[in-house]
Amino acid sequence: MRRFLEIIWSSLKIALQEFRSNKLRTFLSLFGVTIGIFCIISVLSTVGSLEQAIQKDIKSLGSNTVYIDKWDYSAGNESPWWKYMKRPEPKQEEMKVLKLKVPSAANIAFLIETSNTIEIEDNIIKDVIYYGVTEDFFNIQNVEVTLGRKLVQSDYDNSSNSVLIGNEVAKALFGTPENAVGKAVKIKEGKTVNIIGLIKKQGKSILQAWQFDNCLLMPTGFLKQVIPERWANPKIIVQGKEDVPMEMLKDELTGAMRSLRKLKPTEEDDFALNDIDSFSKFASDIFSGVNKGGWAIAALSLVVGMFGVANIMFVTVRERTSQIGLKKAIGAKRSTILTEFLLEAAFLCILGGLIGLLLVFVLTQIFSAVLGFTVFISLDIMLLAIGICIIVGVLAGIIPASIAARMDPVVAIRSK
Repeated sequence: MRRFLEIIWSSLKIALQEFRSNKLRTFLSLFGVTIGIFCIISVLSTVGSLEQAIQKDIKSLGSNTVYIDKWDYSAGNESPWWKYMKRPEPKQEEMKVLKLKVPSAANIAFLIETSNTIEIEDNIIKDVIYYGVTEDFFNIQNVEVTLGRKLVQSDYDNSSNSVLIGNEVAKALFGTPENAVGKAVKIKEGKTVNIIGLIKKQGKSILQAWQFDNCLLMPTGFLKQVIPERWANPKIIVQGKEDVPMEMLKDELTGAMRSLRKLKPTEEDDFALNDIDSFSKFASDIFSGVNKGGWAIAALSLVVGMFGVANIMFVTVRERTSQIGLKKAIGAKRSTILTEFLLEAAFLCILGGLIGLLLVFVLTQIFSAVLGFTVFISLDIMLLAIGICIIVGVLAGIIPASIAARMDPVVAIRSK
């Protein structure tokens, strides 16, 4: 073991000495490895960070959750939009019936939403989202109130004008968000609402699934006084029980909705069940394809880099022929010579990989500032980069190392 560690240390010193004595030649030879590692790690880091951010946004829609809507969220641009347009909107009365007919559901909420202004005195904020919700909404969505209180049953029963306010809206209106609680403000149609609670700041997101920072959250009964239900994008949100499979929940919902809509067996559904878990899987498949593309681009660079490192090692073997002869003359084994050169090639590739990692780190700082979400290099990705460098180094150095190991010591010494 001690002998092996000495070989590793000796190979590392020789690799660093090679880089110091021939900086330009070594760097140009390692450039392919640097670019290859840069491509792999930048793609994996960016795509992985983006996927994590999007998956977080998808999960914010609710785990084990189905959105009942007239629109199919996964249909895409090629879908016959006119067919969905003709469908009836989900209704709050249907939500009440579903609570009785779907035993697999843990929580069922009704949601309507619109956007308009909010004002106090001469301060007017535009494009604020109004969310109208029913009681179970807070069991499905983790909406944390940092100051004041949440909506209670009496607010829903009386369709009160009590609202929760988002952090950014409160800041824009009152300067300090905490000053919003207890205030009255005007919204659409000149109606006044009382702010009873401040929603915890959510921060930026990719999908903007929920805009809790820029919203007023109120009982559906009150929002219906502001805008007709059918014009407010109504949805029924159903969260299944923990031990219930998604397919079972969707089957029960399909049967219940078809019964409510009085659809004949030959008629197709006039509603869509949008499964949040399937969105998560769809996103994973897309990012998996992007990662494969990144690997394909990087593989080409690594092959070029491999030839560059092999070129360095061939030159190194020729320059050290007499040293190799001396080592073999005083008893160095073939395996020792072979190991030394393979390790030196691996260390050179690791050096090129570290340069690539440094470039990726700079890129992540730029992307994090521009894209609005944190791009990071995970430990797994860094270990993968080092592993790739070692493999490339061994493959690049195997032929030069074998030539060095098979040299005749007498011929090698005379070549000086």
